[in-house]
Amino acid sequence: MPLPERPPLVDDDALDALERDWFGRVHGRVLEIGAGEGENFGALALDVVWTGLEPDDARRAELSIRAREWGHEQAPLAASAERIPVPDASFDAVIASYVFCTVPDPVSALAELRRVLVPGGRLVVAEHVGAPQGSAKRAVQRLATPASVRWCHGCHLDRDTERVIADAGFRAEDVRRVRARSFPLGALPILLYEGVSPA
Repeated sequence: MPLPERPPLVDDDALDALERDWFGRVHGRVLEIGAGEGENFGALALDVVWTGLEPDDARRAELSIRAREWGHEQAPLAASAERIPVPDASFDAVIASYVFCTVPDPVSALAELRRVLVPGGRLVVAEHVGAPQGSAKRAVQRLATPASVRWCHGCHLDRDTERVIADAGFRAEDVRRVRARSFPLGALPILLYEGVSPA
């Protein structure tokens, strides 16, 4: 049986272009979880009505400034992805950029995202993920994860985010996998995922 083809290795510029394309796909009322300091504002379409979620106080302060600079009126929410303080069906789309590796309870977070999305709403994700099960890279990720959790804002290098999203009931519509150079772990598996919530 032939081995599965390895995803292509991309440089930083190519990965940035892929991410801009991915997040440029969303329209309407959009929630960005773990919005950081607003790194994705430049990728968003002009018709997006943006709401950001950022639990870190320092990042949220910078995010508020950048959101105003980009013309977004809604102040970022100080909340976690597991408990989003908005009514059901509030958003047409949710975006997440390198967030699910750090969410303490991704199962609860995805249930919450289903709640706040309209039926058929879009989930658009860019995330580094665990390498294939049984691979040497996965073993290295598993060994490195306790250190990354402690020193890198709770980052789990070995999470199988695509499986967790599927288990939450989202239906994949477009999925791309690439590898990005990363020190000291070499090529890091990246998942670009677009799916829809159940109707």
